[in-house]
Parts: sequence; C-alpha cells; structure tokens
Amino acid sequence: MNPTPHSESLLHSRLEAIQTRWSLIHQAHVAGTPQNATVARQALVLRYAKSVRRYVGGIVQASDDADELAQDVVMRLMKGDFAGADPNRGRFRDLLKTAVRNMVRNHWAKANRRRPADVQLDAIAGSEAADPAWDAEFQRNVLEHAWDALRDFERKMPTNPAYTLLKLRAEFPDANSDDLAAKLGAKLGKAIRADAGRQMLRRARLRFAEALVDEVACGLADPSPARVAEELASLGLLVYVKDFLPEDWASQGQLV
Repeated sequence: MNPTPHSESLLHSRLEAIQTRWSLIHQAHVAGTPQNATVARQALVLRYAKSVRRYVGGIVQASDDADELAQDVVMRLMKGDFAGADPNRGRFRDLLKTAVRNMVRNHWAKANRRRPADVQLDAIAGSEAADPAWDAEFQRNVLEHAWDALRDFERKMPTNPAYTLLKLRAEFPDANSDDLAAKLGAKLGKAIRADAGRQMLRRARLRFAEALVDEVACGLADPSPARVAEELASLGLLVYVKDFLPEDWASQGQLV
C-alpha cells in the first residue's frame, strides 16, 4: 500500500526534528541570548572534545603539545569562533577537521618545528578530501554516542534491556541464541527463552540503528534520508543499519 501524504510527513518528521550541529553552531552565536549560546557551546564541546584530543594526539607526538592544541580547539568552540561557518560548504565534521589541522599547522609554524615525516597534512588540501584517521575517529565518536543513547534508553526503560543485550552480543559474537539468552538471564536475574531473546536482540539492534541514524543526521545541514545513508556509508557505519533499511528509505526515512 502506498503511503498517504500524511503518513509520509510523519515518517520524515523525526529526521526533520533533529537538532543538527549546524543549528547548535547558530545558537552559539545568536546575539542577545547568552544563556542559550553557552548551552549550545557546551553541547558541542561535550560531543567532540575527546575525539579532537585523540585525533590531535595521532598527529602531534608530544602529549603536552597535543593537550594544548586540543584545548585550543575546545576553547574556540566555547568562545563561539565558528560564527562564520557555512553549512552549505560541507559537513560539520569537515569543519571541525579543518579547524584542527589548521591549528596544528600554525603550531608547527610558530614553533619552527619540523613535523614527523609520516604526517602529510599539506597533501590533504580540501575539507572534503580523504582523511582516514579523522574518519575513523569520527566513526568512533558516532558509535560512542549511539551506545550512550542506548544505555540512556535502558536506564529510562529498565524493562527493556536493549543496551545490556547488545553489549553481550558484542562481547560474545559467536554465542548461539540459547547461550545468549542464558547470559542475559544471568544479568537480569530471570530466565529468558531463546526465542524471546532473539526478538529482543532484533529490537535492540533496531534501536541502535536508529541511534546511529540520529547521531549522523545531527552532523548534516540537510538531514534527509538520502544524505544520512550517504554519510553512514562514508563513515563505514552502514553495516549496522542496512538490515533495517527498506527499499523506500530514501523517500520515506523510516527504519523497519
């Protein structure tokens, strides 16, 4: 049955309602609302501070220098130095990557230091150019926040152990349904049937996929289903979502 215009609107509503990082950037620089700007800046810092530090640490060998540079990027976020960022010119993760690389270049230039031979920052000219190290770090960031979202869901809904079950599956990838149900039962203190465990696992995987979609959508100026799928593929995360993507995902934006 073809969806009605009303149902299509409902299917798109969740993605359209997502607060993107670009909207946070905008809030961080809106004049006359200092409290909202502070909250927005803090949200950006909490989201990306660890990833920035790990990425910088992979480029800069001296830990003290890496700490200083990462802190500088964080301070730029807190001070609202990205006011001129244009979402039409690329993804938020590219903006952050470029800012970090530029600060590393400036640091080396001011210190008149020679960078390590295996670091080729200048070879990566544009923000859209390939940078496997940053892509891997951003993938890690998205996964970490998806896991956090799943854990928060379980805390709010303790009768739905989605986080606990999916963590068990990750820890014991070769466990069969009986073994996994037994392990979950031991965690919960009650017996879990294998068939019930399989249904719970599928629901947990679906919820995790939804968390990944939401997290990726947050980094896009246009969080349309097609763009989200493209970004998932770019970050190597489509494998976690593909089982729940229907044929009409690009037009409907609903996992099943």
